[in-house]
Amino acid sequence: QVQLVESGGGLVQSGGSLRLSCVSSDSMFNINAMGWYRQAPGKQRELVAAISSTGRKLYADSMKGRFTVSRDDAKSTLQLQMNSLNPEDTAIYYCNALGSWGEYSGTYYYTAGPYWGRGTQVTVSS
Repeated sequence: QVQLVESGGGLVQSGGSLRLSCVSSDSMFNINAMGWYRQAPGKQRELVAAISSTGRKLYADSMKGRFTVSRDDAKSTLQLQMNSLNPEDTAIYYCNALGSWGEYSGTYYYTAGPYWGRGTQVTVSS
């Protein structure tokens, strides 16, 4: 059983930045791929970014160039640096672990694994 705890959410003005962290109870050396998802009110949960065990990264199109995902296996921490935030980024952000990572013709894919954190709220004011 992997427990994930997110932190770093909060209220920020449009154009601002936040850095989310997710700490895993299990050694991340045992975790292949991890991801960040978000869910806005009235919308389905969507993939934000994911990272493989070898550091390969993928981003949803609307996050490219603004968000950066990283992992520190020694500290069992997954992070998400979010810049140039806008009100459409307002959502609860969730950490996910042990998903499936795939690569095909230069494109990366991530399918959510069974472990989720409880989420951290990000609110961007206009």
